[in-house]
Amino acid sequence: MAENDQQAAGGSNQNDNQNQPQFALQRIYLKDLSFESPNAPEVFQQQWKPAVNMDLNTSHSKVSDTQYEVVLSLTITAKIDDKVAYLVEIQQAGVFLLAGFPEQQIPPMLGAYCPNLLFPYARETIDNLVNKGSFPSLMLAPVNFDAIFAQAVRRRQEEQEQGAAQESPQTH
Repeated sequence: MAENDQQAAGGSNQNDNQNQPQFALQRIYLKDLSFESPNAPEVFQQQWKPAVNMDLNTSHSKVSDTQYEVVLSLTITAKIDDKVAYLVEIQQAGVFLLAGFPEQQIPPMLGAYCPNLLFPYARETIDNLVNKGSFPSLMLAPVNFDAIFAQAVRRRQEEQEQGAAQESPQTH
């Protein structure tokens, strides 16, 4: 009888494991990469005190029922006195398995957690490219993707509320 109870418990544990959320990074890859130094070699003769700007964007698409491609796009522009020293554009991508998650947990996973995993790869590639362009190292500061995602959600909610307010008839 004890054996039957253990087998039954073991069977339910296997079912529980199948119902547990599953997350796996399946592949990381460069989707697109570009480096430009339009004002070389003149820019090398100037004192190196650049103004560096970073534009960041994330996107995702469904590959299968449980697989998603997440793309982290970064554009880094370094300027000296309004002249572009270099421009780096990168799309660092990954394929992620997300299974068994409640529907409301998927957007934060794709919009914050996955880009957070991709960022170190993009940062390393950018630094290597900048060095190969004969510029000093550029170690980008960490990015708080959770805060960026939360801000985007708030902005969408505000836009929806404003759109709903504009559509509703005004009564006086």
